[in-house]
Amino acid sequence: MKKLSFLPLLFLSLFLSAQPNYKVVFDVTSQDTTDHKLAIRWANEVLKAEPTAQVEIVLFGKSLAMITNQRSIVAADITRLTSNKNASVKVCQVAMKANNVEMNQLVEGVQTVPDGIYEIISKQREGWGYIKVSH
Repeated sequence: MKKLSFLPLLFLSLFLSAQPNYKVVFDVTSQDTTDHKLAIRWANEVLKAEPTAQVEIVLFGKSLAMITNQRSIVAADITRLTSNKNASVKVCQVAMKANNVEMNQLVEGVQTVPDGIYEIISKQREGWGYIKVSH
């Protein structure tokens, strides 16, 4: 099963080599902290491989612990990642409302979007690659 977790990275590296203007959106819906760590790691790996790439992590569903102060195990990583002008972490306002998460509870650097699914679809329409974060 471990071999399968490297497949998205293989596809990313192949895509990076073919596309000088690289953009990818990562979809995180899981409450599993392994997925939270993967999203950060993969975003950082893309930026390391191609510093001019644009990466965005979009969260909705059960994933809000990733971006909520007092609950996130990757809060410092998110703040570091979002300090890069080519990286962003965005959370769905619909999911925030459904999970009673307020703006003042968000990890520093996290932005909101009205709807996470719409954000991902919009990025895909703009030519962004799509990666579902899952292990």
